[in-house]
Amino acid sequence: MALVVPFGQYVPGTSIVHRLDARMKLLVVVTFVLALFLAQGWLGLLICTALLLALYLTAKIPLRRAARGLKPILILLTFTFLANALTLSALPLGEAPLIQNANPFAGPFALPESISFTAGGGFGFKPPGALRGLYFALRIVLLVCVTSLLTYTTPIVSLTDGMVSLMRPLAKLRVPTEDIAMMFSIALRFIPITAEEAEKIMVAQSARGAVFNKGGLIKRARAWLPVIIPLFVSLFRRADELASAMETRCYRGKGRTHLRTTQLRAADLAIGGFGAVALILIGILL
Repeated sequence: MALVVPFGQYVPGTSIVHRLDARMKLLVVVTFVLALFLAQGWLGLLICTALLLALYLTAKIPLRRAARGLKPILILLTFTFLANALTLSALPLGEAPLIQNANPFAGPFALPESISFTAGGGFGFKPPGALRGLYFALRIVLLVCVTSLLTYTTPIVSLTDGMVSLMRPLAKLRVPTEDIAMMFSIALRFIPITAEEAEKIMVAQSARGAVFNKGGLIKRARAWLPVIIPLFVSLFRRADELASAMETRCYRGKGRTHLRTTQLRAADLAIGGFGAVALILIGILL
């Protein structure tokens, strides 16, 4: 009954991906996401997929772990595919829809939009829409996997320090960069803690006879109430304890010192800069 958590779980390692500076990792991840949304064809998306697979293999992170991290978004992926693949056009049976405007996805989706298999009332399946749905679903999968790889190969403390360093120019505009980075790191740390707490409550409720996977939608929702309520109570308690601990230690975001300071090496700068430029070019040209 273990819950799958795609973020916030660091996997120790000695690969080049693990040793790369956190600031460069954040830069590469941001440009990777930009490339995903700038790419307008299958070629660009498949190149990004190949690059991500190469990074996972280099970091020695099992692909099975990455696949398990996709379970929480299966509903979103299914909805994305079906929303594009199914048509609800109210045209008579056998009448093709009139296409007035050019298809903006004519590049990545070569099938003509008029191809469809409809039943009575215009409801049916559109192969071009299914191809479009697969395209968008793959984009979501890559977005989740690249973010997961960042947390798999980078400690939370290093991520926080890297975010503070990258947002340092915003501090001149009085943006609380230290507080933003701290909230980000706390949120990442709370993800696996929340999943662990939810799993404990589910096991306890199951021992008392609770059933979560049987019955209709309303019955299943009611079965989850004894899990959600104590989970929220536990989260609020943990947040209050954390706030008290930070106040007791006189935590102040501005001017906070660091136990360890990292120096940006020339190799990290070269790898990060080359990767960022290459990803931007892939997004723009492909």
